[in-house]
Amino acid sequence: MRRRTAPTWFAATIAGVFGLFYAYALWAGVTYLVAMAQTASSAGGSLTPAAWIAMIMTIAIPVVVFIAAVLLGRRREAWKLILLLLVGLCLTAVFWLNVQAYTSTQVVFS
Repeated sequence: MRRRTAPTWFAATIAGVFGLFYAYALWAGVTYLVAMAQTASSAGGSLTPAAWIAMIMTIAIPVVVFIAAVLLGRRREAWKLILLLLVGLCLTAVFWLNVQAYTSTQVVFS
């Protein structure tokens, strides 16, 4: 029995549309890092190493999750690719919320 896969152009279109959401998450991570670094600098300090790691992860996680979802879903049916990309986007959002909760409740300036 042969599996039905989405045509390449359709899978690329799906990945491209979801890629915009992942790019937004990445850009939000960059913006948050810059804003927190400027806030720490204006307060006369710098970010703690844990804060740097957490904020750099907000930039790296969307890229890694998007690549993993596309690689896992590229030879599957279209709905499975969409589901993988949606679940990956949800994981990215949960991580983003965790980082914001961490940086708003912990001392991230030294």
